[in-house]
Amino acid sequence: MVTLEQVEGWDEAFQEFFLDFSHHFGRVETRWQARKYLRALMAPIERRNGWTLAGHAGDATPDSMQALLCSPCFDRDAVRDAVRARITAEIGDPGAVLVADETGFIKKGKRSAGVQRQYTGTTGKVDNCQIGVFLGYHTRTGRALIDRELYLPASWTGDRDRCRRANIGDDVAFATKPQQARVMLERAVDAGVPFAWFTADEAYGQNRGLRDWCEEQDIHYVMATRKDHEVPSGLHSTTRVDTLISKIRAGAWRRISCGDGAHGPRVYAWYAHITLAMAAAAFLIVTRTTENASGKHPATVTRTA
Repeated sequence: MVTLEQVEGWDEAFQEFFLDFSHHFGRVETRWQARKYLRALMAPIERRNGWTLAGHAGDATPDSMQALLCSPCFDRDAVRDAVRARITAEIGDPGAVLVADETGFIKKGKRSAGVQRQYTGTTGKVDNCQIGVFLGYHTRTGRALIDRELYLPASWTGDRDRCRRANIGDDVAFATKPQQARVMLERAVDAGVPFAWFTADEAYGQNRGLRDWCEEQDIHYVMATRKDHEVPSGLHSTTRVDTLISKIRAGAWRRISCGDGAHGPRVYAWYAHITLAMAAAAFLIVTRTTENASGKHPATVTRTA
């Protein structure tokens, strides 16, 4: 957890950082509230909600914080673009990796935009939550989020009255999470964000539309896929991934650490499968946990030049 001393030590750097974006918050009151909101987000608060953020900022109620987030006084997309530009200016790298992933925000009520009972990795089960899809930017010198999309289930986009009550415009249509990832990738490409690879888990890798678009744009990718996915095995033939996995020799696996996770070190055994038919476009990587040799992870298809 971030300590109070660390937050206080960041004050000068924070002031300089916020100046780059303060002009997006037109009114002085909005600008001041935005500054307090960001400072509160950085504070060592165990639970972050309207009340706790307001309390840290010195507000008696969360009304001002909530008014800021619903305010029409600033262009959220313009702020997003400015943040992305600042990040790439600070840590931009032609060898960077763009990562699409989602996370859930647990909710108690039914009024928050996009909320419903749906699966979230945050709790590992179906829960009442919102889902946000994010695009991360990872380099040798740092990492940060550069884009976001709020996932709106069909139960929301199909109910325009409910959307209006949540301040969702009538022009907002349903989009799958892979479609949202593609939109964010398009924005990154259009903005000239330097990167070498794009990666995502099976929820995105199994989507052919996203894979095809990446290939059309010559974007090299590593995405998890299903075990029943068909990959090239000859000039005019394909083979299921799980069939290829069953033929891997026990001694062919290579142990590689993926760093520490929420539950400790993550060490996997890796295997790369390449055929002449695949070499011109892609090759297959299979992983398994070293603690459970029988638990093969869904294969990963890697696009290469």
